[in-house]
Amino acid sequence: MNKYDFLQIILILGVLIGLAPFLGFYMAKVYEGEKHVLFFLRPIERIIYSFCRIDVKREMNWKEYSKSLIVFNLFGLIFVFLLQITQHTLPFNPEHLPNVPWDLSLNTAISFATNTNWQSYSGEATLSYLTQMLGLCVQNFLSAATGMAVLMALIKGLIRRTTSDIGNFWVDVTRSILYILFPLSIILALALVSQGVVQNFSSYVIATTLEGVKQIIPTGPAASQIAIKQLGTNGGGFFGANSAHPFENPTPFSNFLEMLSILLIPAGLVFTFGKMVKSNRQGIVLFAAKFILLVVALGFALWAEYNVSSQFEGAQWMEGKETRFGITNSIIWSNFTSGASNGSINAAHSSLSPLSGGLAMLNIMLGEIVFGGVGSGLYGMILFVFITVFICGLMVGRTPEYLGKKIEKKEIQMAMLAILLPNAMILIGASLSAVLPHGFQAVLNKGPHGLSEILYAFSSASQNNGSAFAGLGTNTTYYNLFLGLCMLVGRYAVIFPVLSVAGSLAQKKYMPPGFGTFATDTYLFVTILIFVILIVGALTHLPALALGPIVEHLLMLTGKTF
Repeated sequence: MNKYDFLQIILILGVLIGLAPFLGFYMAKVYEGEKHVLFFLRPIERIIYSFCRIDVKREMNWKEYSKSLIVFNLFGLIFVFLLQITQHTLPFNPEHLPNVPWDLSLNTAISFATNTNWQSYSGEATLSYLTQMLGLCVQNFLSAATGMAVLMALIKGLIRRTTSDIGNFWVDVTRSILYILFPLSIILALALVSQGVVQNFSSYVIATTLEGVKQIIPTGPAASQIAIKQLGTNGGGFFGANSAHPFENPTPFSNFLEMLSILLIPAGLVFTFGKMVKSNRQGIVLFAAKFILLVVALGFALWAEYNVSSQFEGAQWMEGKETRFGITNSIIWSNFTSGASNGSINAAHSSLSPLSGGLAMLNIMLGEIVFGGVGSGLYGMILFVFITVFICGLMVGRTPEYLGKKIEKKEIQMAMLAILLPNAMILIGASLSAVLPHGFQAVLNKGPHGLSEILYAFSSASQNNGSAFAGLGTNTTYYNLFLGLCMLVGRYAVIFPVLSVAGSLAQKKYMPPGFGTFATDTYLFVTILIFVILIVGALTHLPALALGPIVEHLLMLTGKTF
């Protein structure tokens, strides 16, 4: 690494720290219904409520909130599925792409409804413009807004007293899209177009190379989808090569904007949380925990990637990376996208050094918390906060509390359920696929690297990340259905316990802090919280990681690669 690499890291982390509080406080005003810079759009909000017959004054308990969420997401899933299996007969298909097979259509529909955006296909060779725009791009907005709405429900559960109401799902979703996701996406899309990201409805271009070979150059409405895929921590790609494709990510500046966008809203929502619970220190504490986990993982990944050169006579490890980005930008992206539930990539994670790839995998395995998806990253972290205050309560012999609410049996049971089920799907899915013929026959590499490919795929699906390790042929009925199941469990086995907790907390009385209350706005709490997260992650996944990337690293030191 040189001084410019360090400057790049300091710059992007500094801009993130600088912008997050401003965006966070703005989002707090949006959700609390206060006046803000886009308040002039309020008439449009009223029109939406009127057209959809939404009674904004009617609030919901957690069961009603959950039912609305199920209907909303299920309708989107069915719509995207039908769009794919009929796309050949629909307009905006200049390349006359055929209908998508049912199993791949189902996998993709589940993927985009759950904010996973896992792709077992190459976008420009599989999906028409209409499917990309009306199906995937729209779901990028809706799935991101769903996660933000669930977070708002949990926050309201924490701040409200002796009530069963946790807000209105339709209001929370509408405000998330109208005032946050849509305006930011317009700004980012225009910035990306200025850098050369394509945005058109033209047919693919036939070009002749210098060698005289005919080459098909795909185009399409990419910039609009890329903007929301990054801001909504959706991931996926308009083109098969994802953000390594020059039409998705052509310049170092577009790369900087897209990396920043991955973490911008998740980081801002931490400050939104602090503002809404009337304690900015609580938000800062959670931000500190997330930021420390991110920086430590980034530092180790950079060390691992640059030190691998000693095994190759000092040559830098550029396999799978774009020359215009280099090693540092590739590693920053791999940690940002795996630390969020984003899933976009600008380099092949399978080609990273074993430890760098393993750290990206561990980021995902920890469960959408560093910084996690929009909304989901914070409510996932709050579940770990509940576990932490419970452990601290056991230490001092006092009922654990958080923000004046007792954390009792139900909250801990729901938190553990939400944390353990996605992790169980990772280990069950990877172990079965390593021994079943339909699973291991799709592995393209031998040894521990092959296991890493399987483990990464199930981690990505079960924790709703969506990035791929590559080297695994997942476009089979077996993987499309199994990974689709993992996506559903990874999303809704977390959301419903969170909403249940929100409803439970809202009914409780506020307890002012007393002499024995364990403070949750101190650096001591940050330290304990980080250790709890790492211990849970290590105990759950260290054996699997030891058989994959760790063994591969040790073998690499002896000169053996896979």
